[in-house]
Amino acid sequence: MPHNFQFDPPKSSSLSLSYPRPGIMVVTISRPQAMNSLPYPAHYEADAIFTWYDNEPSLRVAIITGSGPKAFCAGQDLIELNSAKSAPSFSADPTGRGGRGHPPSGFAGISRRKGKKPIIAAVNGFALGGGFEICLNCDLIVASPTATFGLPEAQVGLYAAAGGLPRLVRNVGLPLASEIALTNRKLTAEEALKFNLINKISETRESVLDEAIEMAAKICTLSPDAVVVTRAGLREAWEVASVEEARRLVADRYEKSLFSGENMRIGLKAFATKTKPEWVPSKL
Repeated sequence: MPHNFQFDPPKSSSLSLSYPRPGIMVVTISRPQAMNSLPYPAHYEADAIFTWYDNEPSLRVAIITGSGPKAFCAGQDLIELNSAKSAPSFSADPTGRGGRGHPPSGFAGISRRKGKKPIIAAVNGFALGGGFEICLNCDLIVASPTATFGLPEAQVGLYAAAGGLPRLVRNVGLPLASEIALTNRKLTAEEALKFNLINKISETRESVLDEAIEMAAKICTLSPDAVVVTRAGLREAWEVASVEEARRLVADRYEKSLFSGENMRIGLKAFATKTKPEWVPSKL
């Protein structure tokens, strides 16, 4: 479909972009021969893509998925890591070309991302290592019945360094997180749902992306301003220790702009007149 973006989207050799419906962007990890594991430059490319997404008014929701039938993302490209002539440096490389490490937003530009707009993971297969760390910082997750989740870094002498360990503890508690990270336990999609790590299991492996798009479409019916602020409120509650501090941070940052914004007036008028709201792009 044609697009009228303010700026052209960034390019990537490992990630492809598509736009199945208005307001929705799908980012596909496209390295099927490598189980969709990511080389170092891809993390900086992904960071650029999601920064562009946050600033592109016409986009409301992003979805990340993997190409091929087997893998969502199997983590870092360990062949690339093994072929390095010296031990990897995990300091950020601002060029994203030829260096190592991750940008401040983490693995695939997502695992430590704060961002403004939501990202849904459509997990079509193995989500291991950094692939699982992507999921742990997404806002919503739809998993294929054949999806598998795990953090196998310790078996190759590494550790889950991209933010996944504390997020996993926050989500499932220390005992289960320890079993996953210290014994290389893999979770099936059913187990991930049981432990509240995902939102739903798709009807079939083939329908996982379509079902994620349907979930994204529901978000697109809501006020884009309210989505930004609501997401911020949820994530601050997850990140900080104090409930009241989380509330204050969001109120101080967004309440004035939200209440004086056009979308609030549009929403209230639509409610009063029983009409469908025609939202305008968020300026938050």
